[in-house]
Amino acid sequence: MAAEEHALTSTEYIKHHLTNMTYGKMPDGTWKLAESGAEAQQMGFTAIHLDSMGWSIGLGLIFCLLFWLVAKAANAGVPTKFQSAIEMIIEFVDSSVRDTFHGKSRLIAPLALTIFVWIFLMNLMDLIPVDFIPYVAQHAIASMLGVDPHQVYFKIVPTTDPNVTLGMSISVFFLIIFYSIREKGVGGFVGELALNPFNPSNPVAKVLLIPFNLLLELTTFLARPVSLALRLFGNMYAGELIFILIALLPFWIQWALSVPWAIFHILIITLQAFIFMMLTIVYMSMASEKH
Repeated sequence: MAAEEHALTSTEYIKHHLTNMTYGKMPDGTWKLAESGAEAQQMGFTAIHLDSMGWSIGLGLIFCLLFWLVAKAANAGVPTKFQSAIEMIIEFVDSSVRDTFHGKSRLIAPLALTIFVWIFLMNLMDLIPVDFIPYVAQHAIASMLGVDPHQVYFKIVPTTDPNVTLGMSISVFFLIIFYSIREKGVGGFVGELALNPFNPSNPVAKVLLIPFNLLLELTTFLARPVSLALRLFGNMYAGELIFILIALLPFWIQWALSVPWAIFHILIITLQAFIFMMLTIVYMSMASEKH
């Protein structure tokens, strides 16, 4: 596609591949698909990234379907290779939760499993050639709408969209608040933020240090969802950008660079899913500590 779409410059090609298919409300009140990055910005808060939403929901359904099929077909006899692989994933996540989470909750293990597998599947889309699915989708959508394919944007890696990673991290953040209040009460939760890390025995000094404690603890507390989201987004965005840059090179060089990078990228997509899962478990464990 990079070679065929000679009308696009290298900069335009990169921008085109890093722009989401956006649907939203224009300033004049009309609802439409954005035909440029500028139009997508004009849509503001009403904009929705159809490609990110579609792929993330679709991959989530695939995850549920695969695990449901394995659970339905599971038996006490000789398991299939696929069943063994699924059981290895479940045992790995279960052991991670048992070693890290110190509270009591039936939600944490399923949550950790969902996070790990779902993020892994979304990251895995980064290994599909950057031009394959977007090329097919752009021309199919362009033919239906009667527009230039260059005006159709289509990304297939949901975790390269900060809206997706922030959505997941904010969901975890609300769970942290819920578990903190459930285990410690509102007073205990507020006291944890207001009376740490400086907690002198003198009552007057303790009161005077509350603003400083709140500033430090709230900054640390609010940084959790931001760091969770941006770490995943930054690593996946950088990896996708490298694949796009490789696609701009002559065809005979692309294979020499893309294959080694794809092999190395397998480690990155797995590691990022693992880090997001482990940090979620750690944060939930901290929220469940009553002392």
